[in-house]
Order: sequence, then C-alpha cells, then structure tokens
Amino acid sequence: MSIKADRWIRKMALEHGMIEPFVDGQIREGVISYGLTSYGYDMRVADEFKVFTNVWNVIVDPKHLDPRSFVDMKVDHIDIPPNSFALARSVERFRIPRTVSCIVIGKSTYARCGILINITPLEPEWEGYVTLEISNTTPLPARIYANEGIGQVLFFEGDEECETSYADKKGKYQGQVGIVLPKIDHEG
Repeated sequence: MSIKADRWIRKMALEHGMIEPFVDGQIREGVISYGLTSYGYDMRVADEFKVFTNVWNVIVDPKHLDPRSFVDMKVDHIDIPPNSFALARSVERFRIPRTVSCIVIGKSTYARCGILINITPLEPEWEGYVTLEISNTTPLPARIYANEGIGQVLFFEGDEECETSYADKKGKYQGQVGIVLPKIDHEG
C-alpha cells in the first residue's frame, strides 16, 4: 500500500463501499473491540446464530449438511456448548476490490478463552456478509456477544489486478446475505 494502511482502508470504505457499516476508529470501552485498526478492520458478529446440535444424530457432511444440525437463534449473546461450534455472520458487508485479498482471523480476547474463529479468505471481488465458524474448544459453555468484535480482517493489496476474480469465476458464496451453509458446485 502506497499510503498508510489505516488511511487506505478508510478511503476504500468511505469512497468505494468496501465495508458497510464502517466504524472509523476502534471502539473498545466495555466491549470486545471493533472498528478500524492500524492494518486491518475488526468486524463484529451479528445477532443471528446457528448453534450446532446433535439432537437428530445426523452426520456432519460438508457435501450435504443437514440444516437440522443447527438451532437458529437471534439473541444479544449465545453460549456455545462445550466442544461444539456455532455459525454466525458479520454485521459488516464487504466489497473486496479486484486488487485486494483478505484474511479473517480471530481476536485474541476470544482465543485466550479457548474460542477460535476459523481463518477464512475474502478473495478479490468477493462481496457479502462473512459467514463465521466459531469453535468452543473448552469443556465449558463459551459466551459470544452479538454486535461486538469477533475477528480481524487483514488486507493485502497487489501491484496489479488479479487475472480471475471471485466474481469472474461466479463463486458460490458471492453476495451471501445470511448465514450460509456449505455448498458444493454441481455440473448441470
């Protein structure tokens, strides 16, 4: 990046809609922090969750994930059962430029409690709300707070545009709105 990273992120968010809603600066007092950081953006988790359950004793199959594997909740916080996980989505909608690739990593506040966020890429020209996988690695219930920080997005700008973007290849998660379960491309 030719300009300071936080200025570049601010410019891309405000002038090109890269992050909406955009919090210009870090909100920290009394919450798990979120907003613009020095080299990234701390995104928030929305109040919509899919908490894993084994009540139907279905197989966890990434090619055919049974929606009955989850309990849908819309709450201000959830308690993920021990050694389990939940799916959620970001509050922010992202529109990644063609010259940029991103990686979403978990926040250390949660990691220090045994709560992990799956590392996920945001490819050039991907857009939508990020579906998050939140794992509780502890033998105790773990609390997640809606509308507070959950993960940091790190931005990597290339010197030139990529040859094939996520939009070009019509990626299966392009434009996702809610919490999206795994999809497999099938030839018609």
